[in-house]
Amino acid sequence: MAEGDGEDWDRFVRKSQGSTHCHLYGWRSVIESTFGHECTYLRAVHGGSLAGVLPLVRVRSRLFGHYLVSMPFLNYGGPLGSPAASAALVDAATALADDSGAELLELRSRGRLPVSVPVSHRKITVVRDLPPEADEFWDELKAKVRSQIRRPRKEGIEVRFGQDQVRPFHQVFSHHMRDLGTPPLPEAFFARAATAFSDSVWYGCAYLGDQPIAAGCAFRWNGELEMTWASALRQFNRVAPNMLLYWAFIERAIEVGLTLFNFGRCTPGGGTHRFKSQWGGRDETLWWYDYAAGGRGSTPSADGSGFGWGQRLWRRLPLSVARWIGPRIVKYIP
Repeated sequence: MAEGDGEDWDRFVRKSQGSTHCHLYGWRSVIESTFGHECTYLRAVHGGSLAGVLPLVRVRSRLFGHYLVSMPFLNYGGPLGSPAASAALVDAATALADDSGAELLELRSRGRLPVSVPVSHRKITVVRDLPPEADEFWDELKAKVRSQIRRPRKEGIEVRFGQDQVRPFHQVFSHHMRDLGTPPLPEAFFARAATAFSDSVWYGCAYLGDQPIAAGCAFRWNGELEMTWASALRQFNRVAPNMLLYWAFIERAIEVGLTLFNFGRCTPGGGTHRFKSQWGGRDETLWWYDYAAGGRGSTPSADGSGFGWGQRLWRRLPLSVARWIGPRIVKYIP
């Protein structure tokens, strides 16, 4: 294992099979500056050259536990490189988990890894190939979906893109998360991501007049656009602003020549999965590897069965209180 600079790391990531936006070195500064978590970016070197990388983040609290995660708050991570390098990196990570007393090492891989750590398929993503023209995509949608996209347009809703949409995005996102009973990530996290990845992160909001009522954050990577976060205000469900929001992201992705739209992580069979499936995509199983160093089987979830009481309480909080307290809690729920 060795240290090195971020440029060397990113060059390796960009040429590696199975790489994702979450592997980029810039996430280290985003996470350290936002949450103060310890980041350990492992490198495998062979013959003086970089042969593998593994970003790790330590998330530790008395209430939720002690974890090493690649990558927390994001959908993907895990080692990149040759099979030998990946195996060596995972060995180093499991040793680090054992030596530091972490309860769990979790590697959130997009695909299968050549390692012996137990794997979970509790999460999937939904993807759809993008044609050269938006009209072709539109014609392949079911009539009901097209109708749901037209409805918000008839109501005068429009979608705006740009780095200036970070704050409106977070206004919608944090409101939506409060209604779900889940603490939101802080606005600073998204603002720092916008700065670190200005050429590859898209923020878009659907507006009714001057009010943002649906919002999304997506990452562009290797011909793909992944909608990582998307939210809509419940009181506007009747006009389906989230449908127009997704369509605007899809249209924009096609316009710039991207070839795959990733609807993002979800739980198989859940409501979010059904929403994403209506766009005509296909499921892709995710490979999350969990080394239970301290006996815990998975990282905690704010919507898990053990925190039902917290959800009920959170939904009753005033929005301003939820926005203030939430980031202080969610930083420990990777």
